[in-house]
Amino acid sequence: MSVVILISGRGSNMQAILEAGIPAAAVISNRADAAGLAIAAQRGVATAVVDHRRFASREAFDAALAAEIDRHAPRLVALAGFMRILSPGFVARFEGRIMNIHPSLLPQFPGLDTHARVLAAGAQRHGCTVHFVTAELDHGPIIAQASVPVLPGDTEQSLAARVLAQEHLLYPRAIRWFLDGDLVIEGGKVRVKGNHAPLVVSDRA
Repeated sequence: MSVVILISGRGSNMQAILEAGIPAAAVISNRADAAGLAIAAQRGVATAVVDHRRFASREAFDAALAAEIDRHAPRLVALAGFMRILSPGFVARFEGRIMNIHPSLLPQFPGLDTHARVLAAGAQRHGCTVHFVTAELDHGPIIAQASVPVLPGDTEQSLAARVLAQEHLLYPRAIRWFLDGDLVIEGGKVRVKGNHAPLVVSDRA
């Protein structure tokens, strides 16, 4: 029933996952200075560092990372601010059991700098998406989304903070659905079994 969480920095989504009572077997980072490692250790969760700078290729790094993950035999790998593009081989190895949260309403605004891009586009709503990871960046089957309004006078920072609050609610919920066996992928789309909240959560405030 356990999860391995991959981080690169402060690990706020990781912390939300742990605070929700999700059973985590380990937290792994590609950076030794990731602040989230100390938070995980304080909670008694095993931690490890697989430094990408020590490997000559992305594939070599991914192989070492996969070996470290496999030591814990998790049911799910959860990317929580993990700032590395994973190779197709790595994704295939964990197909159907690797999840990510992205700060936009996919398929809109894949990639980086989503908050700035949303403001520049004049979008009225923004949000976050939990999805299964595939070889195509930010294009895997969508599990759940939460949206927030873009308010007059919003800055990147204010908008990011409002989206992040929704991330902290949405990601643990989606992970729990997976661990409970309530997620089904049919025809490239995700269906949630049982009496759960809708896939799209809207903050109208």
